[in-house]
Amino acid sequence: VQLVESGGGSVQAGGSLTLSCAASTYAFSRYCMGWFRQPPGKVREGVATIDIYGFTSYAYSVKGRFTISKDRAKNTLYLQMNNVKPEDTAMYYCAALRRTRACAATWQEYNDWGQGTQVTVSS
Repeated sequence: VQLVESGGGSVQAGGSLTLSCAASTYAFSRYCMGWFRQPPGKVREGVATIDIYGFTSYAYSVKGRFTISKDRAKNTLYLQMNNVKPEDTAMYYCAALRRTRACAATWQEYNDWGQGTQVTVSS
């Protein structure tokens, strides 16, 4: 699966940002999709996932602030980030897991990754 992220940048705390991930044509109908992040000097962590039926799951730290969605017509995965906080600063990655459900897996289980896009939140 080919994955290409975009939309990262610098934003002030309390602001919003939308990340996009362009995926291979068949990805959304076959695979779990997820957003992960790696803060500076820390381990990679899960942010949000979505299965082929549209069922979503979120990390507790972003629940109510971030929304994962996908547009099958555009083969694009999104992460809408609202009310961002300095602790959201990280490299954000889009990833695919080659199964259709039970997507809330660890990052080590995900098979395919994009190159990442940096998000920096200033206070």
